[in-house]
Amino acid sequence: MRKLLLAFAFLGICSSVSAQQENIQTPPAEPPKAVKKPWYESFNIRGYAQVRYNGLFETNPRLGCEQCDKSWGDGGSFFIRRIRIIFSGQISERVYFYIQPDFASAPSSNALNFAQIRDAYLDVGLDKKNEFRFRIGQSKVPFGFENLQSSQNRIPLDRADPTNSAVANERDLGVFFYWAPTEKRKLLSALVRDGLKGSGDYGIFGLGIYNGQTANRPDENGEPHVVARLTYPFAIGNQIIEPSIQGYTGKYVITSASAGTELQTDREYIDRRVAATFVLYPKPFGIQAEYNIGEGPEFNTFTDAIEVQELHGGYTTLSYMKQVGDQIIIPFARMQYYKGGKKHELDARSYRVRDLELGVEWQPFPALELVAMYTFSSRRFEDFAQQENLQEGSLMRFQAQLNF
Repeated sequence: MRKLLLAFAFLGICSSVSAQQENIQTPPAEPPKAVKKPWYESFNIRGYAQVRYNGLFETNPRLGCEQCDKSWGDGGSFFIRRIRIIFSGQISERVYFYIQPDFASAPSSNALNFAQIRDAYLDVGLDKKNEFRFRIGQSKVPFGFENLQSSQNRIPLDRADPTNSAVANERDLGVFFYWAPTEKRKLLSALVRDGLKGSGDYGIFGLGIYNGQTANRPDENGEPHVVARLTYPFAIGNQIIEPSIQGYTGKYVITSASAGTELQTDREYIDRRVAATFVLYPKPFGIQAEYNIGEGPEFNTFTDAIEVQELHGGYTTLSYMKQVGDQIIIPFARMQYYKGGKKHELDARSYRVRDLELGVEWQPFPALELVAMYTFSSRRFEDFAQQENLQEGSLMRFQAQLNF
């Protein structure tokens, strides 16, 4: 028995020594190296589409809003407002690209559903965290919260006249510098991702130069506009507040005028504004308010001339976000007032706008949003051919939005 135990002990020692030698001779396996993805596998595709109907309970077919929605007014019916497909991605550590065409552009009420570039730009980071970056190309001009807010996220169907009259289509071609610390960039992104109707990440501070003739139009004078914006979102308990200030200055060249309208010889007009913004994100009650003042080209009915005149106006949107199971319901109201010109319209049309909009947005599921909105409007819009043109009325408006 003693010999048997000695034999087992000897075998165990030999086995242990052999295993130790094997461990010494065989190095541990190296972890697999991360395979770098090709750039074309690092971008994503998303988009949205909007279909509207504006003809229900319309009391005045002559009441319209050219900049808002070309299906307003006489003959308006079903209308594809937007079809956007967005291509974007971080193609390297410091380079990000974003391209967004629209397949439902409407240059006039009789020409619909043209394809046109909305955004085409790249962001170049100056540090590894991309807290400092330059944006180069055609993109949104950082003036006005609602202008920066995507139409996919905005609650009312159209942007308000007071701030949207600053930059038609909200975009222009230029170079913009943005700065925001990482934690604020994450917050700005979360305000959109979490459905709180944020404006997106345009930095805490922005400064840029751009052509000044608005998107998809060539520069006319070689003198860029200059814009600057400062915003600061922060939390107080469960609430998130974002105040902002912004302003721009430049000279706008009138390119669309009636034969009898008097113009300055060089067609150049001072174009500058400053604006203040206050946003209380809907958790559940929300407030979004902006007001701007400035001066710019406007048609004068007494002289039949386009002249530099003062402008001012603002809006306030009130909302309440209610979660009902997996669905979201947002009743809202918006009031707006604007007195001034719209430089990008014929003869830099003169406007006096007073609107009240009451509506509700219903999100039965994330891929579909439905909006019903009743608009009470008083609009005086005058150019060389249309003078003493005050139109008042109301209408019911509907929109179905697909998100993909």
